[in-house]
Amino acid sequence: MDIKSGYAEINGARLYYEMAGSGRAFIMIHAGIADCRMWDHEFEAFASSHLVMRFDMRGYGKSLPVEGEFNIQDDLAGLLERLELPAPAILMGCSMGGGLAIDYALEAPEKVAALILVGSGPPGLELDAEGPDDLFAQSEAAFQAGDVNRVAELDMQIWFDGMGRGAEDVDALARQKAYDMARLVTEHELKDIGKHTRKDFDKPAAERLHELTMPVLAIVGENDLPYLRLAADYMVEHLPKASKALIKNAGHLPNMEHPELFRARVAGFLDGV
Repeated sequence: MDIKSGYAEINGARLYYEMAGSGRAFIMIHAGIADCRMWDHEFEAFASSHLVMRFDMRGYGKSLPVEGEFNIQDDLAGLLERLELPAPAILMGCSMGGGLAIDYALEAPEKVAALILVGSGPPGLELDAEGPDDLFAQSEAAFQAGDVNRVAELDMQIWFDGMGRGAEDVDALARQKAYDMARLVTEHELKDIGKHTRKDFDKPAAERLHELTMPVLAIVGENDLPYLRLAADYMVEHLPKASKALIKNAGHLPNMEHPELFRARVAGFLDGV
């Protein structure tokens, strides 16, 4: 597979990206506990049928944080414009990346052919759902203490293992890869460089889902946090053309745990786009 990689100067930052294949653009946006490596399986698989592009948001992976205020919405729009990717494109985002994909689609619906939202919820959605509050508190304490390894391990317990599972219940190699990405996220965060300011909209995305008329697939792991499982149901109820895929025995990064099954779900959806 011929991969083009490099850095694009976007809004004062150098964003790392990779591109391969040809055809309709398929953009992959990583989760907030990962970087673009979380899409290794999907990047390779879909390069045979699409022009795939993945990148590291600033402060993630190879895209280093820089001083100053920024928002990820402008970073994404600037990157897609700089790379001159053909529109309309397919956007696949996980968690924070899914929320970003939704915001982008609301601002430029003519540039989005379809959305694949993995373990995601629309920005501004408030739901009454329990979560592992004790683990979140431990993670915050470890972060304040600068204990990078402890933060990464707690991230794995919360997000990768998920609800009702432990490290012994998941694939050790996939978990280690996720741990390494999460650890790098914390290393960048502890530098305390740059300030992300979410872009203001008249209404939050959660109240505007009816505007998104493109096909949408909401994918969620069976063991993901209750909030995100409920968010998937909310999106299916409020998006005009949405369907849901539940990946059993999977946490917040289901594509890393069950790449073949995940790929089949996505491929089946894309056949109808």
